Amino acid sequence: MTRATVPVALGDRSYDIHIGPTALAESGGLIKPLLKRNKIVVISDETVAGLHLETLQGSLDRAGIAHDAIVLPPGEGTKSFDQLSALLDRLFEIGIERSTTLIALGGGVIGDLVGFTAAIALRGIDFIQIPTTLLAQVDSSVGGKTGINVPAGKNLVGAFHQPRLVLADTGVLDTLSPRELRAGYAEIVKYGAIDDFPFFQWLETHGADLLAGDLAARIEAVQVSCAAKARIVAEDEREADRRALLNFGHTFGHALESATGYSSRLLHGESVAIGMAMAFDLSARLGLCDGQDAARFARHLAELGLPTGPTSVPGMTWNAQDLVARMATDKKVKDGRLTFILSHGIGKAFVTQDVRVEDLTACIEEAIAA
Repeated sequence: MTRATVPVALGDRSYDIHIGPTALAESGGLIKPLLKRNKIVVISDETVAGLHLETLQGSLDRAGIAHDAIVLPPGEGTKSFDQLSALLDRLFEIGIERSTTLIALGGGVIGDLVGFTAAIALRGIDFIQIPTTLLAQVDSSVGGKTGINVPAGKNLVGAFHQPRLVLADTGVLDTLSPRELRAGYAEIVKYGAIDDFPFFQWLETHGADLLAGDLAARIEAVQVSCAAKARIVAEDEREADRRALLNFGHTFGHALESATGYSSRLLHGESVAIGMAMAFDLSARLGLCDGQDAARFARHLAELGLPTGPTSVPGMTWNAQDLVARMATDKKVKDGRLTFILSHGIGKAFVTQDVRVEDLTACIEEAIAA
């Protein structure tokens, strides 16, 4: 398999995800039929621009598409009101119109920021996702969640705004560090954890090959992950019900990220890995799933080099009460009650608010002491 296409079925806002090792080089031809105006603004960060902007610009030139480029600082700090304001000022200086299309060339930070910018600029303009990290290819680039971080928490300011197209070039993954690849893998194994046990079994066999660079394994994993997310998004675009399953591990993970100041001490995918392991542990503690399933899942993460507990994060002293308090700012809080995605076993996740603070605190304290 060298190319796959996954549709996201949302009526007149439907779009395709193109997956393969040449998507970036072929981007101009894929993008041009979607443009309302022959003008694009590419937005990237310094790291990604140095690696991939020239390839994208060359493809746009070959397709005869006029383009400007804006390059932002790298890192989670770019998802901020300051950078949002600066980006909007620069776009208005360039002279965007409602028919202008933005391209997000980068990882989840750039995708989230550019998507939110597109949602609010001129009351909404088109944008295209070209995710350059494994995590962004299988998660944040698909589904239309956009936003920025604020001091109170991650992604608390944002909008649902679907892209017109997603181009997931599996070839660019070769430029990622092993740590970044592992972080992206956490979001892949999440799909097996929530409702696809056969996929989890496939990952137990092929996950190491994927991380080692096996192209067929990467395309297969990205395709299955994107298809799973596309299916759930089509059923519940605005997270009123089933889409919440995609947050498996995130309630724990976002609290851990917040405590580390969204720093390089803990990448998002690493926080999700720890959060998923803790969600399984909490499920087992509550008698909801077999402890052997929790152990099997954590063992798979560990075998591929992912962290499975807070003590894996260097230089941190954790406090259970502090983490519980940070969870209280989560977007999924409803009627003042925390929402958790727990599990009856691998592939059997469900949403619940029936978790006592005492049980949650005990689970976190146990993880901190491990």
